[in-house]
Amino acid sequence: MTKYFAHTVQGSGPGLLLAHGGGGSIAGNYGSILDELARTHTVVGPDYPGSGDTPRSTEPLTLDGLADGLVAAAVAAGVDRFTILGYSLGTGVAVRIASRYPDRVTGLILTSGFTYPSRELLLAADVWRGLLDLDPKLTAKFCILLASGRETLNSMSAGALEASIDWLADFIPSGTPDQVDLVKNVDTRAELPGISVPTLVIATTADQLACPDLSRELAAGIPNSELAEIDAGHNIGGEARNEWLETIQKFLARID
Repeated sequence: MTKYFAHTVQGSGPGLLLAHGGGGSIAGNYGSILDELARTHTVVGPDYPGSGDTPRSTEPLTLDGLADGLVAAAVAAGVDRFTILGYSLGTGVAVRIASRYPDRVTGLILTSGFTYPSRELLLAADVWRGLLDLDPKLTAKFCILLASGRETLNSMSAGALEASIDWLADFIPSGTPDQVDLVKNVDTRAELPGISVPTLVIATTADQLACPDLSRELAAGIPNSELAEIDAGHNIGGEARNEWLETIQKFLARID
């Protein structure tokens, strides 16, 4: 796995390390809230191998490898301690960082996450992985189908939907196959009881990819964690940007 993760650094204040989702990027998953987060925090956003400007890995991705790469990026940016904001696959990366680097982690915010892939998520990942080798536009249609809340999807005009499909087909990072493979192998259940930092789990209640029950299981496994629920699909940054940001900011203000 590549040792250098390209990363963005914005703002000043307490450290906030971002862990993005599978098939995503820092810009793709956090672009709608990044500037606001940087008003109060030093935000470090590393891209996984094959996303953003980070070269694709020649080896299979692992949670340990991603955890080590993200921490190295934060330390290189001068941020030795940090809260971690993880999204989707990034929640597994965040938990692994908390397990491997407990002295560096001051808090966790876990959005649209899971401790292990349910049967539904495994099937979705298998189909997603297979489509990547066939047709980018068909892959984009499948991802939008699962990542969108039902109300949001059905309220889109035909033109807006087609534009979203075209954008996503062009966006798909080269490392998406490797990241989707990792989604299928995540299992952090044994690590959850050992997490002692303040933790907020945010469930997306209209999520058809990582269903809200997976977030509820994640919260139940972490001692003294908090659970917030937001009416949005997996694409929370696009569907409920303001509520997501407000929930994050309130938690950060309390723990900082």
